Amino acid sequence: MADTLELEIVTPDKLLVKEPVDEVQIPGKAGDLGVLPGHAPLITELTIGEIAYKHGANTSHLAVAWGFAEVLPDKVTILAQTAERASEIDVPRAQAAKARAEEALKNPTPDLDYEATLNTIKRAEVRIKVALYAQEGTIQHT
Repeated sequence: MADTLELEIVTPDKLLVKEPVDEVQIPGKAGDLGVLPGHAPLITELTIGEIAYKHGANTSHLAVAWGFAEVLPDKVTILAQTAERASEIDVPRAQAAKARAEEALKNPTPDLDYEATLNTIKRAEVRIKVALYAQEGTIQHT
């Protein structure tokens, strides 16, 4: 069995990650999924959440929303609708989006899409959390 997995994270716009990793955490629709080398093959739908992957002592985090992940014993391929590195996240913009969505829930209109509004809040919270990892400087990020 190999000691690492090849991790590939792709969005419609670009290839974000292509590197060997020791482990990866994926926000699956049915719950978070931890993957180590030799994992059983599977395909899962992604939800809004955080992808964390580790190589040696370095852990990296990305904010992700929607997509699919294919897990093989020696490779994880993530096809995400959106994925952002911590350094790419505009925190004030994420905070503003969260505030607007929370205000919409406090003062709902007849045409409010409740589920989409909740997703906006969750996505903003994940983006802020991932961005704060980079600001803290406690973990190396890519």
